[in-house]
Amino acid sequence: MYFDDRLATVLRTGVSSDRSARIQFRQLLDLLGSLPEGANGPQIASGFDRIADLAGRVPAEQRAAIIRDSAARLTNPRLVAILAGNDAAVAAATISSARLTAQEWTQLIPRLPVPARGLLRHRRDLGPEPQALLHRLGVHDLVLPGPEPIEEARIAATDPAEEPLELDTLAPEAGGLPPEPIKEPAGVPDAEEQDRDSAEIGALVRRIEAFRRARESATAAQTAAGTDAPHLPLEELQTEAPSKSLPLAFDLATDAGGRISWADPAIAPMVIGMSLAGRQPGAAASASPAVLAAMKRHIPVNGGTVTLSGAPAICGRWRIDAAPRFSAEGGYFLGYCGRMRRDIGLPERQVAPDPDPADRMRQMLHELRTPVNAVQGFAEIIQQQLYGPTPHEYRALAASIASDAARILAGFDELDRLAKLESAAMELDAGEADMAALFTAMAAQLEAHLRSRSSAFTVWGNDEPALVPLAMPEAEKLAWRLMATLAGAVTAGEQLDLHIVREAERAVFAFELPVAFADMDDIFMASPQGTPQALNAGMFGAGFSLRLARAEALAAGGALRRDGDILRLVLPLLTLNGNEPSDTRTPDGARGKRSA
Repeated sequence: MYFDDRLATVLRTGVSSDRSARIQFRQLLDLLGSLPEGANGPQIASGFDRIADLAGRVPAEQRAAIIRDSAARLTNPRLVAILAGNDAAVAAATISSARLTAQEWTQLIPRLPVPARGLLRHRRDLGPEPQALLHRLGVHDLVLPGPEPIEEARIAATDPAEEPLELDTLAPEAGGLPPEPIKEPAGVPDAEEQDRDSAEIGALVRRIEAFRRARESATAAQTAAGTDAPHLPLEELQTEAPSKSLPLAFDLATDAGGRISWADPAIAPMVIGMSLAGRQPGAAASASPAVLAAMKRHIPVNGGTVTLSGAPAICGRWRIDAAPRFSAEGGYFLGYCGRMRRDIGLPERQVAPDPDPADRMRQMLHELRTPVNAVQGFAEIIQQQLYGPTPHEYRALAASIASDAARILAGFDELDRLAKLESAAMELDAGEADMAALFTAMAAQLEAHLRSRSSAFTVWGNDEPALVPLAMPEAEKLAWRLMATLAGAVTAGEQLDLHIVREAERAVFAFELPVAFADMDDIFMASPQGTPQALNAGMFGAGFSLRLARAEALAAGGALRRDGDILRLVLPLLTLNGNEPSDTRTPDGARGKRSA
């Protein structure tokens, strides 16, 4: 398809039942929901009018369910505004499913009805600007605020004996209830507790004073010895703790260039900034070739060797285990994250060698077949109406898509066949086939196509069989690939000949090349240009078809090569009986029965 007419197709489809109304509502939701914000036009306006009219045909619960199912497509602010003004269920589904940017929400909020604004306050991905706008518009959560914390009143620590006790009421009469004991306020500390705190504070002050006097005495001794330079107590620290253990492992992360950008806090000052991918001599970090190869290909590193230099805590050989990191959007390489551990003499794991190009081709084709098969299957479901009636416009498009998918899969099969044959991963099925009879029959099939252009393909030397050790399906593929490729490149009025020559142990099939191949240096790499080919043997052109035929000939024990204006196919012959070779012919005696 060269233009997008999906919206026009949906609008032309009538709504004859509730089911068709639901289908059209879902289709319009997908198409209009993914339009850019500034999209406009008569068809787009008609689409918005139609989806508003369908609100009376489709119940609110079903519309809400459809909107929730199509959440990934609801990115158009205009459609969000229309749907948010509908019933409460539809508005709630729209507000929760819409995928708008912060700027689009800011522009849309003033146009939303008040209930929709209230629903919008529950989203946590709006951003600061839309939230500030909702706050200015008075949209808040309808909940009661929590109680404010009450600070405990500080009660002065006073001696109750110093204050007189005032009696405002008469003492109870005899026989009455005894008065409740007066509780001491909680804020008044106990005298013993105060003495204990004072003792601890005093001890701390005395320790600080003793440390200060000791430092002043050391400074005075250094001055008396004649060293006035400032002195840092690093040597004393090393002397006091000479047996402190070195780190055995630490975690790290690198940027895309292989430079360490994060490490454990205890190690970070000593390693951040080192490049693990550097190759300069004398660098602070030196990685083994296996590690460098893995980092270049952005694959995991397992047990690689890295030598660090610098602070004593990190000097030496290390082993690194790291995995590549990629961005969630776009899949861009971000760097590595992993762990380094001190080398304890384990052998380094070797990075697997690069796979064979043919293996990579087969893996890629395997990955490509899956989506193409899925597209073809869905297209056939629509075209055959397996799940219900389908408009004829959709069936026609589905048939075209299924046809294109079938051609793509056929091309994948040819690529896979060529990769397997050239890598010797495939052998042709053995059997018995008469190549002379096959070429004669295919020349007769091509006669009608060539006659329309006053051309012909003549086979010479086909009076006797030319039996080759190939199964009939394999021989038919090879024969048709050659005949169709050459016949498709024939120009108007051009006559081509095929001479079959039988030798002692082989058969030679000499094809006359069309004029379109005359100026080509390598006919196995290019396709004839200029004349459209109504007949061809594959979707990748004549050069690819001839290359595949050459690989098939080699797999059959023969060859396919060009000699000037002649394309020679050489195949081994089967003997007529156990050990005797088949009849031989010379090139002079090759011309026999003629077939056009």
